[in-house]
Amino acid sequence: MDPYYVTILTVLFILAIVDIFVGVANDATNFLNSAIGARVTKGWIIMLIASLGVFFGATFSSGMMEIARSGIFNPDKFMFADIMVIFVAVIIADVLLLDAFNSLGLPISTTVSIIFELLGGAVVVGLLVMRQNPEVADTVGQFINTNKALAIITAIPLSVVIAFVFGTIMMFLSRVLFSFRYKKQLKYFGGIFGGLAISAITYFIILKGLKGASFVTPETFELAMKNTDKIMLFSFVGWSIILQLLYALFKIDPTKIVVLIGTFALAMAFAGNDLVNFIGVPIAGYDSFLHFTASGVPDTEFSMEILKQPSQTPTWMLLIAGAVMVITLWTSKKAKAVIATSLNLSRQDEGAERFSSLGFSRLLVRGSMNISNFSSRLIPTRVSNWIESRFVPYIEEDIPEHERPVFDSVRAAVNLTVASALIALGTSMQLPLSTTYVTFMVAMGASLADRAWGRDSAVYRITGVFVVISGWFLTALFAFIMAFLIAGFIYLTRPYGLFVMLFITAVALYKSAARTRRKHREEQHKIEQEKEEQAHSLHQWVEKSNDSVKNAIIKISKIYFVTINGLIEEDRRTLRSINQDSFDFNYQTKEMKNGIYKVIRSLNKLSDESGQYYVQTIDYMREAAHCLNFITTPVFEHVNNNHKPITAQQQHELGEISEKMSDFFNLALHLIMENEHYKTKEVVKKISDIQKMIEKARLAQIKRIKTGDVNTRNSVLYLTILQETKVMILHVGNMLKSLRDLVQHSQV
Repeated sequence: MDPYYVTILTVLFILAIVDIFVGVANDATNFLNSAIGARVTKGWIIMLIASLGVFFGATFSSGMMEIARSGIFNPDKFMFADIMVIFVAVIIADVLLLDAFNSLGLPISTTVSIIFELLGGAVVVGLLVMRQNPEVADTVGQFINTNKALAIITAIPLSVVIAFVFGTIMMFLSRVLFSFRYKKQLKYFGGIFGGLAISAITYFIILKGLKGASFVTPETFELAMKNTDKIMLFSFVGWSIILQLLYALFKIDPTKIVVLIGTFALAMAFAGNDLVNFIGVPIAGYDSFLHFTASGVPDTEFSMEILKQPSQTPTWMLLIAGAVMVITLWTSKKAKAVIATSLNLSRQDEGAERFSSLGFSRLLVRGSMNISNFSSRLIPTRVSNWIESRFVPYIEEDIPEHERPVFDSVRAAVNLTVASALIALGTSMQLPLSTTYVTFMVAMGASLADRAWGRDSAVYRITGVFVVISGWFLTALFAFIMAFLIAGFIYLTRPYGLFVMLFITAVALYKSAARTRRKHREEQHKIEQEKEEQAHSLHQWVEKSNDSVKNAIIKISKIYFVTINGLIEEDRRTLRSINQDSFDFNYQTKEMKNGIYKVIRSLNKLSDESGQYYVQTIDYMREAAHCLNFITTPVFEHVNNNHKPITAQQQHELGEISEKMSDFFNLALHLIMENEHYKTKEVVKKISDIQKMIEKARLAQIKRIKTGDVNTRNSVLYLTILQETKVMILHVGNMLKSLRDLVQHSQV
């Protein structure tokens, strides 16, 4: 056996496992975000149901593997040596691409990525084959199955628009029917709503599940399709009765049952349809290798026409792949990040937004508001008021804030039902709809209809949706380019190019995993802090505020001293590091300011006066962080650009100010740690002394400017440091006073 091809085959299967890990991390949001967002039951139960769907659906994938063999390219135009290069380039590109998007927390279509990777690899190898042997084909298009590629490209915008529109309409009608106080309506409509939803999901399971299952004969599938109407009717009547009885007798919420069944169905569909995206290429490579070794023909002469013949994937391979998918589902941290993106864009409550606003988003919101205002004038006032009353949010105050669902189970049920129905409809019409596109856009449409995108959040969430959609379209471009470059590189440099690409892939995955672990630890720490804040008594909360100010002063003191010392010594490396620390501290204070609303809401015992002083404390901390940033950034840029050092006299002046600043920070820390907040006169005196020194240094700088001892760049930097230092200590002093008032009023 040729070691080169044995290596490729080994790489294909190792990276197939890696590809499952990164692929499941991306696609988990398709079937988990509704159940998790609505908190329909305990997390482990949701995961168990999804795992069963994934494992069950994996056995349905056998008939889907043809896409990797002959769905995108014409295999008879390639020899074995060519096809193995395409396969290994595709699997490397897919792993790198999916991992990159997962790290960003953005959902993409694994179907589109694998298709355009196959397309990119086939195009470049086809071009190289034509260069070496022009008789093989006249144009590169003869290597490609163009009809399939064009069908998928046109289906992208179609699936996006259809899913968003239907999600919006169905959510609006469902909310008008149930309102946010939907539990009152369950005794009248719960069974019927659940029966309709589960019937749609049942149709989805029949159409997407039975077709292509390795253990279902064509006759059985045909029989099921002929009796679809009867199955749907019996399903609707039966489930409506069962759900109504369960609610009447045991108060079991029908919408939650719909969500759990829908989670199973979409998980099954994901495994059944998308498993080919992860293992289709390695299995095609394995089949190619078996036929090649049995032929005895040289690798450059063995035609891959054999890949046109249908192939049945062994069930044991599907089960192993299903097991790996389930393990990934339970262990992947990146899956949680991708799910968080979808939930963040569809959540019902307020809070910090992940995305900023764009001009197009603002224009769209203003246009929607104008249309809404115009249409409201056409609807009778009584009807309009009644509809508005159905959209008044209802919050269960007895549930702690960190345990409240992102949205209720009515929206979750609509998400899953509409997505299932649309995917089933698209399949029946032979439209290549993406599971990712449909589920995400249905969720976004439902969020819009459910008024989750209010005037305070719409521009940011619309921007987020456009970012995700842009990522989908860029997926195709990136996938094509990456596979094109990797396949071309390996084809021209084999086997050395293969080992180079494997090394790059290993390094990239290692660094990505390290970043993910670090980010996960930070997020877990933040979550624990939020839970502690909400569980704290008033006394504990004041103590925590005390610690926050103490830590802030320690950071400000360190960053300021290191920055001034780094400027004097022209230590570029230290300044780069401390500048990043300053940015991190600035971001931390921003997060604290964004969290003021939740903190005050969670502390019912907090008086209005205490709340006011807490807000002031955080505001002054934030302003001090700004000033610090305005010092560290220009100082680092000055040294990093190799500008002239500051003069000896300036170094002496800054050194004296730095020493006085150190004394001031030590005094501030002493007052906090010893609980001597009342000694503010000493703080005021220290601030006054430092300000006098700053004024003296500023006068000296003006004299140097007049005599021409310094240039413009030096003057701008030096005067900036003096001004921001002066303002910063004022903010720190006010922060200490506000903390003093907070402590005193909380003790009353």
